[in-house]
Amino acid sequence: MEPDPRELQTPGQRVVSRLHRIFVGERPAGNYVLTRFVVLRVLGLVFVAAFASAVTQLVPLVGAHGITPMGPVDDFWARPTLFWWSASDAVLGTVSLIGLVLSIALLLGCENAFLLVVLWVLYLSIVHVGGRWYAFGWEIQLLETALLCAFLGPLARLRPLAGDRPPPYVAVVLLRWLAFRIMLGAGLIKLRGDPCWTELTCLESHFETQPLPNPVSFYFHHLPPAVLRAGVVFNHVAELVLPWFVFGPRRLRLIAALGMIAFQFTLIVSGNLSFLNWLTLVPLLACLDDAFLRRLLPARLRARAGDGTTRPTRAAVIAAASYALVVAWLSLDVVANLAGRRQQMNASFDRLHLVNTYGAFGSISTVRLELQIEGTDAAVPDDSAVWRPYHLPCKPGPVDRRPCWISPYHRRLDWLMWFAALDVAGHGTLARETWLFSLLDRLLAGEPTVLSLFADPPQFPGGAPTFVRVDVYRYWFAPLGDPDWWKRERLDQLIRPVARDDPDLRGLLDGE
Repeated sequence: MEPDPRELQTPGQRVVSRLHRIFVGERPAGNYVLTRFVVLRVLGLVFVAAFASAVTQLVPLVGAHGITPMGPVDDFWARPTLFWWSASDAVLGTVSLIGLVLSIALLLGCENAFLLVVLWVLYLSIVHVGGRWYAFGWEIQLLETALLCAFLGPLARLRPLAGDRPPPYVAVVLLRWLAFRIMLGAGLIKLRGDPCWTELTCLESHFETQPLPNPVSFYFHHLPPAVLRAGVVFNHVAELVLPWFVFGPRRLRLIAALGMIAFQFTLIVSGNLSFLNWLTLVPLLACLDDAFLRRLLPARLRARAGDGTTRPTRAAVIAAASYALVVAWLSLDVVANLAGRRQQMNASFDRLHLVNTYGAFGSISTVRLELQIEGTDAAVPDDSAVWRPYHLPCKPGPVDRRPCWISPYHRRLDWLMWFAALDVAGHGTLARETWLFSLLDRLLAGEPTVLSLFADPPQFPGGAPTFVRVDVYRYWFAPLGDPDWWKRERLDQLIRPVARDDPDLRGLLDGE
């Protein structure tokens, strides 16, 4: 029996051999042509959702007549953005539309590094002017993921699986490092946050109180308590145990990846968490290899992927290895954050968002509050005034309206109204979400772009209400078998009826 050649190597030779496999590529299981194909298709879907959201919402949110002013564009080096040259509504819309078109091209198979870098530049520009509307953790996660994926593909290619050169293995390792940080960061923030995660009770309220429940959330909420506690255990296994195996032996790596992928699909099914979980699938899929994917993908794709005998180009290896050094240096702050007791959630440590720290749902609300905006065209807001609600497309409104299902699309105003309700629950006032006063001003002005963010907004004879107010309601899921989806009760009035020339409202707006 022939001895294994690796057993004849000296320790130094084994180290060199291992480094060669990392930077050049593994064979045969480690050929990642099909992996790249799957990863870039999912990333293309996420980019389509992200830029579609910008096309329909960016101008209403931060345009010339939007809810809030856009972020500062006067210091290009502090916050690089294409809008430094021009920040008109037309340019906002054009950048968003170009990004959407290029995202569709990526989704359809135009996989190359140049395209991904362009998408990164476009989205970075939007994030840097999006202000509070783009302060979600998945925005910087998309930027980091896109730039890492740029090292998977060739410089310029218009069709997938054409040329079949595999990506440098170091690019795959970088994506696995991202997967590790995302999952472990989410798990640690829970252990350090709400005690319900260690008591295994968080899911007893999460599905009801999460930002935008979907129809399945209703049924998950009504699962037996033992099943919901088992779900918390699954969460801890997926986020605290499985990430450690992304760099382990192949069989353990595949099992861990499949477990974490299954966990992400559970989150996708159980709530409208924007494109967060779709995006998290991207680095998790990089834990799979062609030998595994060949069992799942059609024969046509397997044939086009080649036989695994080719190697990445020297230029691709050098570029990926060089960027790996940058990621290693920038990861020092991220690792320190993960290890520290005061872990930051969804934080960036550089202006380009190259390497970031992530986390989600460190605390869980036990009560769902909703802020209901209403308007009237009455001359005096007394008891005779008829108030008409402004309903958002995916927030609980009428109790008989079925929850929406929009993932991976992102409705930003709906999400921030959820944060505003949390602000009220925690402080009794709007301590952070002061943009709500600007929204009321835009509604009093009858601004059509802002009205486009609402579902069938009320129409007033003069084009705008004379007064608006904000009431606080408590919502909870109706029992199984009830004809309604929700039950609710009015708790209080958060903002009294105000007209556009109300001195208190003007004072708040002038002070922003």
